[in-house]
Amino acid sequence: MEFKALLSQLNKDKKEYAKGVGTPLLVLAALGMVILPLPPFLLDILFSFNIALALVVLLVTVYTMKPLEFGMFPAVLLIATIMRLALNVASTRVVLLEGHNGGDAAGKVIEAFGSVVIGGNYAVGLVVFLILIIINFVVITKGAGRISEVSARFTLDAMPGKQMAIDADLNAGFISAEDARARREEVTREADFYGSMDGASKFVKGDAIAGIVILVINIVGGLFVGMIQHGLSFSRAMEVYTLLTIGDGLVAQLPSLLLSIGTAIVVTRQNESHNMGEQFKTQLGNEKSLFIASGILIVMGLVPGMPHFAFLSLGALLGYLAYFTQKQKKEVAEAAAETAAKGSDVATKQEQKELGWDDVQPVDVIGLEVGYRLIPLVDQSQGGELLSRIKGVRKKLSQELGFLIPPVHIRDNLELDPNAYSITLMGVGSGEGELKHGDELAINPGQVFGPIKGIETKDPAFGLDAVWIKPDQKDEAHSLGYTVVDAATVVATHISQLLTNNASLLLGHEEVQNLLDMLAKSHPRLVEGLVPDVLPLTTVVKVLQNLLNEGVAIRDMRSIVQTLVEYGPRSQDPDVLTAAVRISLRRLIVQDAVGNADEIPVITLAPELEQMLHNSLQNAGDEGAGIEPGLAERLQNSLREAHQTQEMLGDPSILLTSGMLRSVLSRFVKHTIPGLRVMSYQEVPDERQIKIVSSVGQ
Repeated sequence: MEFKALLSQLNKDKKEYAKGVGTPLLVLAALGMVILPLPPFLLDILFSFNIALALVVLLVTVYTMKPLEFGMFPAVLLIATIMRLALNVASTRVVLLEGHNGGDAAGKVIEAFGSVVIGGNYAVGLVVFLILIIINFVVITKGAGRISEVSARFTLDAMPGKQMAIDADLNAGFISAEDARARREEVTREADFYGSMDGASKFVKGDAIAGIVILVINIVGGLFVGMIQHGLSFSRAMEVYTLLTIGDGLVAQLPSLLLSIGTAIVVTRQNESHNMGEQFKTQLGNEKSLFIASGILIVMGLVPGMPHFAFLSLGALLGYLAYFTQKQKKEVAEAAAETAAKGSDVATKQEQKELGWDDVQPVDVIGLEVGYRLIPLVDQSQGGELLSRIKGVRKKLSQELGFLIPPVHIRDNLELDPNAYSITLMGVGSGEGELKHGDELAINPGQVFGPIKGIETKDPAFGLDAVWIKPDQKDEAHSLGYTVVDAATVVATHISQLLTNNASLLLGHEEVQNLLDMLAKSHPRLVEGLVPDVLPLTTVVKVLQNLLNEGVAIRDMRSIVQTLVEYGPRSQDPDVLTAAVRISLRRLIVQDAVGNADEIPVITLAPELEQMLHNSLQNAGDEGAGIEPGLAERLQNSLREAHQTQEMLGDPSILLTSGMLRSVLSRFVKHTIPGLRVMSYQEVPDERQIKIVSSVGQ
């Protein structure tokens, strides 16, 4: 049994080793042809094989759907060129050694091409051979080489953009990770292929040049051998060796020409899956053009002295093709109309069916709709940068806020103005703006040195005065103190501002559970003691939403969960728990507000005003409901003035108040005075000093 298993394994190894041996043997055989003399019979077989290989390669290039499907073409081209040059060396040896014995001394194939193809006339053969060389070298090879160079350069230049487009589609949720991996591999293979084709085209060019040189050397060498070694006359030696040399050259140039045509076909095709014959039929089968060409040929055929049969028959053929094409397109249109009618009947029947839950489409968490003129902003093939900018915004906010920002689903909306866009959160329109694609937005940051010519507008993100300018005005705008951004940056900034202000809407139960699962990997005991033993998940979600709503990042989940575990048994109120968590995060809150400064500049409320607000809230029994409208308006105006003063000084704006008033005033100023932070006395770290810069109500 062991012997049988060993024998089976040896057979399997033998089969594995036998795979892929053909190509190395072919290369070694080509080297052998250069060194060893070959009999004429073997030369006939190898020349026939060379022509057959070139035909097969040419047909493969024609029937291949896209160039990348024949990715090994550069290697095949190299091997075929080496084999053809080796055959040239082998046939030259035989021609010079045996040429004096007759036309078939170098094989039947060379004799046939030297006598039958060119009629035994070496002058005619020489002209035909030179014409083939010119066609191959000057026309086909030179054009294919130029296209290969341009395709390789453009493909390599476009590679980073294609990679970014794949990443953007992946981040936007348009494709899966597997699709992205497959597309990246295709981009890499495309770059490698066109780079190899650029080098392989040089083989074809060198082969054509070698054909001319070999022809001259063979004729000179044949005259020398025939006249000196074999005593032939000049005319006899010229006839014998020139016919054999031209036959040898034609045998070599025919497959060279076929491979050159195959190379040109590959590099001139688009990298898309299309059948070449179908493309010719579709793009050249224009019945109007065929009818006009048919009429012109028929008129030319009727002119006296012209070859009537050739022109009239070809004109009639084109006329029939035009009629047949028109008839075929009409049948296709009728079939499509019939299919559409059947489809409408099927749709009508389907409408009569009961609706299911599959017909209910969930709303996008974050959506962006653009007018049709702004589509180039999101189209990577047209140089659009918006997808990459949005990816950068999502990454930045995810790192700052502490949870993964959902993807932004982008779609075009024909109902919008062509230059307008709309941002939705949970299906609700939350922001909109209008862009001038191709122009730059010069934003007035508050102090500029003069006006600039353009279309005046407002920055959609922050409502600042701005002007749409042309790109060539960018340097002028910078010199005047404007902040200049492109259209993609305008949209990305607007999205960033909306997501920052509405971060609490983006955080749900799934996101919080993911945060807890991540924390459980490093602190499993801490997370086990929270949900659901201490607090339900809903309460945890509400606390985290409160923190985001108040502008506090939730990056430090360990401290947040530790505080909830500690205070959860005492209270289930989300507002009480939020206040406790804020105190535990006080160092992070202060650092986000003032950085590492030792002093914290704060705005306070006068003691009388603070006591009045306390009494109002206690008497109302509902947060914020007891503040008298007139008092609320005066308080708002005073806080806004103090906030603007701090902004002009370039200092942070912080309102310091009691713990009872903090949450109420935080909601009070969130939308009316953006940028004003509200903190309680308990949230000031012990190592920081307070500097009162303003007291409201005095």
